[in-house]
Amino acid sequence: MTLTHINPDGMHANPAFSQAVLLDGPGRLLVIGGQNAVDPAGAVVGTDLATQTARALENLLTVLAAVGGTREDVAKMTVYLVAGQDAREGFAASQRVWGQHPTAISVLQVAALGRPEFLVEIDAIAYLPPRA
Repeated sequence: MTLTHINPDGMHANPAFSQAVLLDGPGRLLVIGGQNAVDPAGAVVGTDLATQTARALENLLTVLAAVGGTREDVAKMTVYLVAGQDAREGFAASQRVWGQHPTAISVLQVAALGRPEFLVEIDAIAYLPPRA
């Protein structure tokens, strides 16, 4: 099995973490690190939960696309919300960006995230078929 650190073009590059780690073997397991509402320069996008959720999911889709994956390959997502946020706003935004594709999901409320501006962070695990 080979581990490949994924940092797609068009996303914020940070030396402290990878956007995802792909485990390549008979199938490919993709572990996507926590995605926040940041643009390629690292600037926070939005000040409300709906906008930030949409951008975090768009970043997650960008990571998936970088290795030939789609939302249908995602087996599990974990959503971390700063305490006091209305999860319904995030779910409404996720329906617009993610669509009706069901996946296993956990939603946790936390005291804070990596930057004080962040309201949401989403990580995921995806299984991609073996390369042809």
